[in-house]
Amino acid sequence: MALSGRDSPHTIDRMSDAAAPRFGSMTLDGFIQLLGSAMPSPGGGAASAVAASCGAALVAMVASLSVDRPKYAAYAASHARHGEAGRVLAARLLALADQDADAYAAFAAALKLPRETDAEKVARTAAIRASARVAADVPLRTVEACREVVIAAEALAGRSNLNAASDLAVASRLAEAAAHGAAENVMVNLPSLGDEVLADELRGRVEVLLAEIEELAEATRAHVERGELRDAEAGEAGLADGPGAGNGPGAGNGPGAGNGPGAGNGPGAETAS
Repeated sequence: MALSGRDSPHTIDRMSDAAAPRFGSMTLDGFIQLLGSAMPSPGGGAASAVAASCGAALVAMVASLSVDRPKYAAYAASHARHGEAGRVLAARLLALADQDADAYAAFAAALKLPRETDAEKVARTAAIRASARVAADVPLRTVEACREVVIAAEALAGRSNLNAASDLAVASRLAEAAAHGAAENVMVNLPSLGDEVLADELRGRVEVLLAEIEELAEATRAHVERGELRDAEAGEAGLADGPGAGNGPGAGNGPGAGNGPGAGNGPGAETAS
């Protein structure tokens, strides 16, 4: 299936049965055009994964903007750990967008199988159930990845560049919305599984994940709204309120640092980019 009038080899405006483009290699404009076209894929599942990938990238960005800043030195290990997590998750979620499109294609193909004879009907039913299992599993893994995104965002909130804190709030909202979008794709495939026990298990798993994601996302935004540094994560070398860091004298919000003149949010201080 080719999209007429779109033949530039340098964009992702083409799709064919032989070689569907990988969404991560597409231009943003090309992906949006494809998403808005009459093509059934990419759809909501892929869009959710891409949105979550953007959230993960924002987490990585905030971590990067916090590196080598004396004010945030107490959190260096968190910046390294969660920055890397953001980069890994961004790539994983783009791959899940591709897998979601592949899963949809397999399910659609199963629905088109012949069903004239009893043998064909049995084969078709088996193919539908098998492809529905994959079509539910892929968005479930997207929801799970969204949980990892908000875990990283929450951990960095109040432990990273305060001038970029709003980007963590955005990351939490993207991941939360993406999780709900991916969850819809899990739920819609459950009736086709032919296994009520499995369907109930997956439904319960999604509900638990969404509750955890919402709690973490809200906590992230609460930390961002407070606009203050907090203690380093357990196991970190220093505490945010210790001498020379966090809110202690000579750092954090103290004179000459934090929100004071010449630092933090003061005149001539660091910016988000």
